[in-house]
Amino acid sequence: MCARTLSPAAAPRGLPHTIRLPRSFYLRGALAVARDLPGMYLFRRIGDATLAGRIVEVEAYLGSRDPASHAYRGMTPRNEVMFGGGGHLYVYFTYGMHFCCNVVAGGAGSGLAVLIRAAEPVAGIDAMTRLRSTDGRTRNLHDLCSGPGKLCQAFGIRREENGTDLCGETIWIAEERGRRVKPRVARSRRIGISHGKEHLWRFHLRDDPFVSR
Repeated sequence: MCARTLSPAAAPRGLPHTIRLPRSFYLRGALAVARDLPGMYLFRRIGDATLAGRIVEVEAYLGSRDPASHAYRGMTPRNEVMFGGGGHLYVYFTYGMHFCCNVVAGGAGSGLAVLIRAAEPVAGIDAMTRLRSTDGRTRNLHDLCSGPGKLCQAFGIRREENGTDLCGETIWIAEERGRRVKPRVARSRRIGISHGKEHLWRFHLRDDPFVSR
């Protein structure tokens, strides 16, 4: 179990009262996890700073039944975390340029994952801006986390975070406590893949300005 309320003393100013997702949330199919992630909050603790973003866009990858999944051909040293069971972070390097992070779903051995594509920055924005400005450019709020590579850079997620337990104290996902209105989630085809393009396995908050372009 990892469901616990973020105490007022630890909660960044401006965030709603949240409670961390329990392990059971992740021990489901990738599509179920992906449908429920938009509207949740991604947290990252770096030193004394707490970064947070409201997840607005994700994509599900269904292991051995999905040719677009890194787990399609079985376990390798690169994708081993995907087979370790739900509630861990799978981080990979792509195009020789940036990192992408995925929430591992399902039970051990399933190889399921959900890519976090975009988020709305809500706390630690100054720190995110510094992390994203390695080229000296100033980032506007909508550009900070509007894509999987941008999101990882803004949250300081790199290869060292691969395998992080989302029920730990460094990176976690939480939901707004007592949320009464369920967000409007749309679905569409996934982006930037060459196989499995026909599946509507991308889930995003409808009409949200922070969804990737």
